[in-house]
Amino acid sequence: MKFLLKVIGVIAVVLAVLGAFLPLLPTTPFLLLASACFARSSVRAHNWLRTNPLFGKYLRDWEDGRGLPLRGKVVILLFMWGSMGYSFTRVAHIPALVALLAAIGLGVTVFLLRFVPTKR
Repeated sequence: MKFLLKVIGVIAVVLAVLGAFLPLLPTTPFLLLASACFARSSVRAHNWLRTNPLFGKYLRDWEDGRGLPLRGKVVILLFMWGSMGYSFTRVAHIPALVALLAAIGLGVTVFLLRFVPTKR
């Protein structure tokens, strides 16, 4: 079981890194999944994830219930909507995809602003 959790954790980290650059592929849920898997399978991998210079601080704050800083939320929303805007131009001829993208973007925005605590 530990081996399976490690494999899932590694896949989740790879997807999280890809999600930082690709629209519609979320970063945070994959990092949280990786952290949960590593916490149950590998102390070393979990510590590496929590002390990672790129996303370790955000992950520690999230896991410790402190939420995200306002600046982080703003950056997330700017990058997400920038990616969404580009995606809208690429699929403008398919109204159903535009509507789906908009619904996903609005859902993520509402979740981030309403349910994720803002760290002070």
